[in-house]
Amino acid sequence: MVTMKALYCQQNSSGEEMTFIFQERENLPPTGDNDVKVQVRACALSWIDTKLLSEVKLEKELLPVGREISGVVLEVGRKVSFFQPDDEVAGILPLDSEESGLCEVVLVHEHYLVHKPEKVCWVEAAGTVRDGVRAYTALHYLSQVSPGKTVLVMDGASPFGTIAIQLAQHRGAKVISTAYSLEDKQYLERLRPAVGMRQPLVTRVIDVSNGKIDVAESCLEETGGLGVDIVVDAGVKLYSAEDESTSKSQLLPHKHDIITLLGVGGNWITTERNLQLDPPDSHSLFLKGATVSFLNEEIWNLSNIEQGKYLCILEDIMEKLSSSVFRPQLDEPIPLYEAKVSMEIVQKNQARKRQVIQF
Repeated sequence: MVTMKALYCQQNSSGEEMTFIFQERENLPPTGDNDVKVQVRACALSWIDTKLLSEVKLEKELLPVGREISGVVLEVGRKVSFFQPDDEVAGILPLDSEESGLCEVVLVHEHYLVHKPEKVCWVEAAGTVRDGVRAYTALHYLSQVSPGKTVLVMDGASPFGTIAIQLAQHRGAKVISTAYSLEDKQYLERLRPAVGMRQPLVTRVIDVSNGKIDVAESCLEETGGLGVDIVVDAGVKLYSAEDESTSKSQLLPHKHDIITLLGVGGNWITTERNLQLDPPDSHSLFLKGATVSFLNEEIWNLSNIEQGKYLCILEDIMEKLSSSVFRPQLDEPIPLYEAKVSMEIVQKNQARKRQVIQF
């Protein structure tokens, strides 16, 4: 009998406080026909969206923690066709997974995994896969990034922002980004492609940390008054300044700023799930023939209809890592015994770099 530890999250009755606990777990259930048994080598930590889980009826008393994994195949089910033992793989456990990725061995359906190239290290594979899926969803499915387009990536120094910038620039777009601090600004100005031309990835970095710079004005200036084709926000201010509490939300753009800086036929891709547009906002968007799309990368897992496309995205992310197009914003790898503390930081949205546990 082998016992392994796995990390779970427990919510108190009010749903406010979360505690993270290691649970001993007995042997895994037998490997199903389409299952792959993976020895986990790295697992990235991401914020747990309890609201989404309750809305799709997946709330449990103990929620497994850690979904983005990389590792080695130990065993495959009878009907598994893509993998064999000793293959190196990476992927994202589905939303309804019973498995915690923060466990030495997990069982995963083969349709959630892809091969990991040898050149790509475990930590990078696990640490990039979710931000990669988000970036592809934003720039390939909710909008079509292509040469000559102008893309504004808000908070470009975040782990997701970094990958979105790299993907947009690789596709030939001109990229503008906002920075929340001097450190972020310097990081963005230093970003260069790994191969080929050495010009910066970001054409213009708008430092919004002092609250004095007008994002809309800067973008219109940069585009000769035409506005940007694609905006990927990192949240927006919904109300006037008095109602906003935290200092971070002080730095967010107002929805009117984003509508102002959008070009004709532009795409606004928002992460703001409670976005409220008033009739004048809608009218401005109508005059520009613009669209608003909501970025929720879980759609790939909530519906199996696009499984083929989803696997293509995962494969493409691995290929971009292998060719150094993607160079993720990762913290130093963290040992498993520190996973609890790290997860608490991630859940409070206090981590500026992607946190990855290495086994």
